[in-house]
Amino acid sequence: MGKVYVVQENPKVNVIGAARFGELIPLLRPGTQITLSSSPVVHSLRIKLKDFSDEDYLLAMGDPAAIAIASMVASEINNGFVNILKWDRENHAYYNVEIDLFKRKEKDV
Repeated sequence: MGKVYVVQENPKVNVIGAARFGELIPLLRPGTQITLSSSPVVHSLRIKLKDFSDEDYLLAMGDPAAIAIASMVASEINNGFVNILKWDRENHAYYNVEIDLFKRKEKDV
C-alpha cells in the first residue's frame, strides 16, 4: 500500500476516509505562506516527496498554489505520473484521478 500525501493540513477537515489508499502524511502546515516566495515550499516538498511513486497519492487540499507545487514536484520525481485524490461531495468519498503526462501506463488497444 502506498502513501497519501496531504498537501496542506486543515484541522477543520476530516480526511480519515483517504486512509483507505495508504498512510496519511502531511506535507504543509495550515497557514503556510507561498505568496511572497515559493522557493522554501518547493525545497521542502522536494525533500518530503523524494520517494513519491506510482503507488502513492496526493490529497489535493489546501492552498491552490501549494497543490500546484506538490503536483509539479511529484510529477517531476515520478516521471510524469501522479495519483490525485479528489473528494466527491455527492457520494462522500475520495476518488483517484490518474495524471499520466507521458502516457507511461497507456496500454495498446
